Amino acid sequence: MDTGGGCPHADNARLLAQGAVAPVLLPGGVEGMAVLGHDALKEFLAHPDVAKGARHFTALREGRIADGWPLRTFATVQGMTTADDADHRRLRSLVSKAFTVRRVEELRPRIATMSAELLDGLGRAAAAGGGTADLRRHFALPLPMGVICELLGVDAEYQDRLHELSNQVVSTDIGPDEAMAANREMVAVLGAVVLARTENPGEDLTSALIAAREADGDRLGPHELIGTLMLMIIAGHETTLNLITNAVRALCAHRDQLVLVQSGKATWSDVVEETLRWDSPVSYFPFRYPTRDLTLDGTVIPKGTPVLAGYSAAGRDKAAYGPDADRFDVTRSVAVRHLSLGHGPHYCLGSPLARMEATIALEQLFTRFPDLDLAVPAAELPRHASFVGNSVRRLPVRLRLGFAAGRP
Repeated sequence: MDTGGGCPHADNARLLAQGAVAPVLLPGGVEGMAVLGHDALKEFLAHPDVAKGARHFTALREGRIADGWPLRTFATVQGMTTADDADHRRLRSLVSKAFTVRRVEELRPRIATMSAELLDGLGRAAAAGGGTADLRRHFALPLPMGVICELLGVDAEYQDRLHELSNQVVSTDIGPDEAMAANREMVAVLGAVVLARTENPGEDLTSALIAAREADGDRLGPHELIGTLMLMIIAGHETTLNLITNAVRALCAHRDQLVLVQSGKATWSDVVEETLRWDSPVSYFPFRYPTRDLTLDGTVIPKGTPVLAGYSAAGRDKAAYGPDADRFDVTRSVAVRHLSLGHGPHYCLGSPLARMEATIALEQLFTRFPDLDLAVPAAELPRHASFVGNSVRRLPVRLRLGFAAGRP
């Protein structure tokens, strides 16, 4: 795997041409596999003989994975993403109440208000920058980070640092010392959040999780609490940040598709779904492990092998989406649903919230700035230094300044 990240689609196409499952070499020379084809990935994600718990990771169990391995946190953090069966159901049930359809819908007015305020700030930043501003920094990042931190009861003073640490945790080209330092600091910051909410509980998810732990000590251990918060901070903003960023890039590169939405021939929800398929915010997600030798699409994945879920590849699988799978088309009618938010028991709990945030953000953005465009050629946008996250690190855009640049 290219630890420096980059656009995954050319490599994905090359690998898919050879088959739906491919052997890969992970950082540090660790042997793994990637499931790339849509049908194979759907089967794999829901397979009863596939686990998430680190005890199934043969190389880790045998002591062959260093403490500073850049992907170690994905394997060892204690939370929903590394739990199986009853433990997974227990942890998921504690968090799921925050993401019911009703609870998410109640957040709509607050998300709309936050989005509008951030667009005011984007307009001001562009006015100060001669008409250009970094949309990712001023809008796509602070919206989902603000929403998830309000849900969790995380004070604003921690938000910037938590984003920086999240970037380091998901980075695949980070050195071992940096990786361990980032994880230690992330645990320390989240420990401070837990202490604050313990001393001053509120109507937030962290307070609710603490109360659940105190009511029944077996329901949520201290490491599980920190691990759950880490998961929700990272997944709760990084994926939506990438989704909004990728959607804006796609619409700027395909103005005809933007016209379809602006003329009412497609919806902003259509844009979100097509972006999730065409340019998934997560490219390869670690890890799942077969609990026995598993044959998938004619390829044997040995027991205990760390397997990457290739979401960006599956989204452009021609076997699932036809010969024009590489084309961005917001009016696309497909018989199969994309897998970018997962499938099976670990399907993304926050998917309704992510969809709502992105839909509101895009509609408000292009209503306020209908002529918004990239300020630099797309090829010059710096990519994430990771094969996990799939997006760019900056998104300079040009706005048409005037009455729309900022409201009175």
